[in-house]
Amino acid sequence: MPFRYQRLLSSLYAACLLCAAIFVSPDALAATSEKLTVLSYHEIANPDQALIPEYAVTPTMFVRQIDWLRNNGYHFVSVDDVLADEAKKVPLPDKAVLITFDDGYRSVYDSAWPILKMFRIPAVVAVVCSWEDDKTQVNFDGKEIPRNKLMSWQQLRELSDSGLVEIGSHSFDLHRGIQGNPQGNMQPAATTRQWLTTSKHYEDEAAYRVRVATDLKRSSTEITSHIGRAPRVIAWPYGRYNTTLRDAAIKLGMKVGLTLDDGANYAETPLWGLRRILVQHDMQLWDLNREITIRNQNLPENSWPKKIMHVDLDYVYDADPAQQERNLGHLLERITATGVNTVYLQAFSDPDADGSADAVYFPNRHMPMRADLFNRVAWQIRTRTPVKRLYAWMPMLAWVLPASEPASKDQVLTLPSEKSDHVNMGYKRLSPFSPRARQTVREIYEDLASAAPFEGVLFHDDVTLSDYEDGSEFALQTYREWGLPPSIASIRSSDDLLGRWTILKINTLDNFAMELAAILRAQQPQLKTARNLYARVALSPRAEVWYSQALENSLVNYDFTAVMAMPYMENAADPAAFYRDLVDRIKARPGAIDKVVMELQTIDWRGTSKPIPSQEIADTITSLYSMGVQHVGYYPEMLFDNHPNAAMIRKALSIKPDEPVIH
Repeated sequence: MPFRYQRLLSSLYAACLLCAAIFVSPDALAATSEKLTVLSYHEIANPDQALIPEYAVTPTMFVRQIDWLRNNGYHFVSVDDVLADEAKKVPLPDKAVLITFDDGYRSVYDSAWPILKMFRIPAVVAVVCSWEDDKTQVNFDGKEIPRNKLMSWQQLRELSDSGLVEIGSHSFDLHRGIQGNPQGNMQPAATTRQWLTTSKHYEDEAAYRVRVATDLKRSSTEITSHIGRAPRVIAWPYGRYNTTLRDAAIKLGMKVGLTLDDGANYAETPLWGLRRILVQHDMQLWDLNREITIRNQNLPENSWPKKIMHVDLDYVYDADPAQQERNLGHLLERITATGVNTVYLQAFSDPDADGSADAVYFPNRHMPMRADLFNRVAWQIRTRTPVKRLYAWMPMLAWVLPASEPASKDQVLTLPSEKSDHVNMGYKRLSPFSPRARQTVREIYEDLASAAPFEGVLFHDDVTLSDYEDGSEFALQTYREWGLPPSIASIRSSDDLLGRWTILKINTLDNFAMELAAILRAQQPQLKTARNLYARVALSPRAEVWYSQALENSLVNYDFTAVMAMPYMENAADPAAFYRDLVDRIKARPGAIDKVVMELQTIDWRGTSKPIPSQEIADTITSLYSMGVQHVGYYPEMLFDNHPNAAMIRKALSIKPDEPVIH
């Protein structure tokens, strides 16, 4: 269907699933600690009879899958079983499986229901209530279909009365697209703040909350009226959800929420966020086995090799909308041609390239909006390229607020130094010790969270304070609270105090980053975090003092640490030796190599800022892979110069298979 995020989640496996070598024995599966496997089906029909062949499983394959699960020790469970386990009354059996069907297709009644009855298998059928109206045609996700392609309320009541099938909600009318930006992209109604074309502004948060809560209540009322019991389960439309939807559903008694998120369901997985395996038309038995195996291993995000393009949205922006669209089209072509699977996308604007944000590309309360562009570009990347993860690249402190903003003067104060080796960060930054500044930044992140769908956040390289920062009044007050002298000069006079001060500053910055990530997760529940880290910090422990950054802390706090592996920026005499030394120091920390992105430079910023040859970049990627590096990226993407060469980069990146490492 349009807007189906399932396609994006599952396309990863297409090239390799037919290999018999991937088959894992039932004994290996039994050794896992997964609590519940949830399967998501749609139509049970042959492709020529299906509304959406991509998600239709043939009746024969459905029977084979059910038979395979039964013969390999899986136990089918009901919603009652899941709730009893949650209440700690009766634990789920080993290898528990919950079968679910979305949308309420007639083919489920005709072809799946007889099998469920025969084997006494519990299941969930989640229906879009607006499709169940008594009419001859249904607006099915933007197109008209005959009403008899879907189950009737009478048929759904029959399933429910059997005691085997739980009728759940798939919303009343949120399973559709609404306009999500001024450019006209249609996006999931459940999580999108609608662009109102008549008034030319976005739906506000209060209106959004009322709209989705009203829809879910109407859905619950309809199901209660026709089925005789209120729904306890909601399958989030298109797998998209947030805390607003969660709270509204739980208030109505729908404690179980079904997603399409990656990963297994463990004891700590919340009921409202149960992850499902999307069963698609071409999924053979070994494919299903492999999907379950991957979920059971609970593979972390860093087990998927990241191939990253770091994009300046400032290069896409143009005052002429037509030219801007051409720029966007060229970016999409470049993304596809290079073979990257992850994009770090600038959400702020820095036209003077001083490292600080002068504006942003999304509606917000505090910063000028250069253009409403982040949503448009993010959506196009996620739906028109093979990219699997999109990160919003954001400053934490480097905001140039308008003078009218009360926090605009609450800036980091850098004290002067006569030392030639002093690291002067240069960025204009708000003080992380100012409560007013922190609240302003929180609100900017709140506005980003609801502005567009994305999978991660990359914190800019402004998450740093030098060893002569911060001397602001807010910082000095905090130092006193830490038991330190209220002056930087006094702190610097003692190595002991300097070390303590550095550790506390590192943790202050990282803790604030985690607070901002939590704000984003209210709207982007599966958000991953990354941060830029200066290479010197990984190469020299002393550099922790200069930058208030620590590789060890970063590995603990963030999902990924994007080390700026840029020898020319660091004036390294021997780039090859620089990379070897950097990789060796990272690998010295157990597990670190799997959480580190080696971010390469494509421009030598010294002097004339000349491009680094594409072959050199490609050779560096190849060399890093040979050293055991798992994740690589490059910055900047020189869009108008077609640099680096897409074919060369694609060939180098292809050395690392674009799939999870399965142990």
